[in-house]
Amino acid sequence: MIKRLLLLVFLGILAVSSTSRNAFAQDATNAPKSATADANYVIGPQDVLSVSVWKEAELTRDVPVRPDGKISMPLLNDVQAAGLTPSQLAQQITDGLKKFLTDPQVTVIVTQINSQRVYILGEVMKPGAYPMLPQMTFLQALSSAGGFTQFANEKKIYLLRQENGKQERHPFNYKEVIAGKTPEQNILLKAGDTIVVP
Repeated sequence: MIKRLLLLVFLGILAVSSTSRNAFAQDATNAPKSATADANYVIGPQDVLSVSVWKEAELTRDVPVRPDGKISMPLLNDVQAAGLTPSQLAQQITDGLKKFLTDPQVTVIVTQINSQRVYILGEVMKPGAYPMLPQMTFLQALSSAGGFTQFANEKKIYLLRQENGKQERHPFNYKEVIAGKTPEQNILLKAGDTIVVP
């Protein structure tokens, strides 16, 4: 009799343990994916953030960063997000929520990077604005645009960049870069750069 009772208790514990492990695994697969692995990424207008407050479902939400750089959060109203890293914003939200909650645990994940863009114009298959990825080079940006049209002048491509209040022009000869003759032209891009393919 005691053996049966112990067996039933053991099976009950095993079942509860298995259920909680499956629930945890399911939560982990539903967790939002980060759009950047860079912990120093600076949030900008139009980015989309996942703000998670542990054990507070009504405070957990996906929020867009407005053009004024702020997000709207329950209890806190407008919170400045642009110009901060995700960990800095999480700390700011945590500090604000301490007035209402005991020891709030806040996580901020950038789920969409929309503030940092490069622009590709001219004789490419898909001209337009493209999200700038970390460490994105000139060649990588050109590949995003789907290649050149038949009329593209691959030797006279250039980049326009705002530096110290002035617009600077950086030449890029695609044929020489591909041939390995001028790899220094394959520079890292900055947000707001414009590539022109004549």
